[in-house]
Amino acid sequence: MHIEPGVVDGAKLALSYATAALSFGLVGKMASDNLRKDTSVVSLAGRSLVTTALVFSFFEILPHHPVGVSEVHLILGSTLFLIFGAGAASIGLALGLLIQGVFFAPFDLPQYGMNVTTLIVPLFALSKLAERLIPAKTAYVDVGYKQAFLLSTTYQGGIVAWVAFWALYGHGFEAGNLASITTFGAAYMTVVIVEPLVDLAVLAAAKSWRKATDNGLFTARLHHPLA
Repeated sequence: MHIEPGVVDGAKLALSYATAALSFGLVGKMASDNLRKDTSVVSLAGRSLVTTALVFSFFEILPHHPVGVSEVHLILGSTLFLIFGAGAASIGLALGLLIQGVFFAPFDLPQYGMNVTTLIVPLFALSKLAERLIPAKTAYVDVGYKQAFLLSTTYQGGIVAWVAFWALYGHGFEAGNLASITTFGAAYMTVVIVEPLVDLAVLAAAKSWRKATDNGLFTARLHHPLA
């Protein structure tokens, strides 16, 4: 989902700074909500280190291919949310993306504001959907395929929507741009086929290895319902 250099440039980049500021505000809210409900500063810091390393690995190691206006990545945002919670997932997404840009892709740094917005705003939407979709009496290890599919669709659909927005903002509604957006969107939504299965596999592993995963390094909701 990296916004390619040149899609948005010049004075138009100012909007990305504003949306990035909003995104960092959402990161702060998700982190503070986790601190208030189910974790300590030390646990959140530990989870955030793990999610940052995982996100960096997702971007650098997992297959990714340029398609249309951007790249198709397997980011596993819903997986990070279910295992580590919204706060740590959001911090990991923001920092993992930044580390990749600083050390491996400096040409992506001007697009950082757009890219971090594209990752964080859909995660916030996913977290709000999860509050309604997953009953309080259900631990995340007991989430079913339908719930995982809806969470993944929300996250990946949000990414596609933001990429389309940036492309339209940068180059308007000319035919070639619309074709590139459509191609990217169609390719990216195939991730929705894979991600719910990854979610369920990881949750099943966490359930089997409860002794190793029922601790402060993972969200308390992983094994413990709210009520």
